[in-house]
Amino acid sequence: MALPQLLHSPPSPSPSSSTSLISPKPQLNPARSFLSPPRRRRPNPLSCAASSFPEKHHTNPKSDYAAELPLFPLPLVLFPGAVLPLQIFEFRYRMMMHTLLHTDLRFGVIYTDASTGTSDVGCVGEVVKHERLVDDRFFLICKGQERFRVNRLVRTKPYLVGEVTWLEDRPSAGELHDLDALAGEVESYMKDVIRLSNRINGKPEKEVQDLRKNLFPTPFSFFVGSTFEGAPREQQALLELEDTAVRLKREKETLRNTLNYLTAASAVKDVFPST
Repeated sequence: MALPQLLHSPPSPSPSSSTSLISPKPQLNPARSFLSPPRRRRPNPLSCAASSFPEKHHTNPKSDYAAELPLFPLPLVLFPGAVLPLQIFEFRYRMMMHTLLHTDLRFGVIYTDASTGTSDVGCVGEVVKHERLVDDRFFLICKGQERFRVNRLVRTKPYLVGEVTWLEDRPSAGELHDLDALAGEVESYMKDVIRLSNRINGKPEKEVQDLRKNLFPTPFSFFVGSTFEGAPREQQALLELEDTAVRLKREKETLRNTLNYLTAASAVKDVFPST
């Protein structure tokens, strides 16, 4: 599930992240399939500048533990718990898949684009299903696991391998009750955005069912971020945050702004039905 267009959101607390403004036409994005990563562009040679979620947030390894991880730059952001389909045909990544299928089936997805380069925070993708095609291409279904930060590149050929440390949210200043209340507010905004988007697009205005599905606040905040398709820089900013409350507040503000836009668009449509 993807939410419709996102409007202005609060400034990122990370200097490496930037806010993305999306086309004002509200729409639900189709499922994504990425054929190969874009050509990699890095400003620094030593460091990288519908979802299924578990009941509880996946437990990360110790955050100070360093490990080596194959890296796959893509023009998208993978969140913990999110499901990602991939089709692999580029030779170096076919080589990577041959190696992974004989090891632990895990690699790092890192966001990259032509203007900002490659991010240093990404998410582990674990292969949960794969199909090897006759021409040696691979079709994969991956699920997001731990987040990580790239400390340095171990090698760049035939594919990237980085030394990474694991990231997890720090305890929030508020109590769990406050986080639950905040998550409830975010869910309410999501329901309103989906309802108004369906109305504008001429779809039946069915009551939106439970979106949170008993998720704890942290995995729910990742789920919300995964629905912001079409705004990868904003998604990257959310992924990099290490405070659940801050992430939920930022998502709430983004959804509020989106709802304000959709409310205005719906009013215009009522007055001028043909527009």
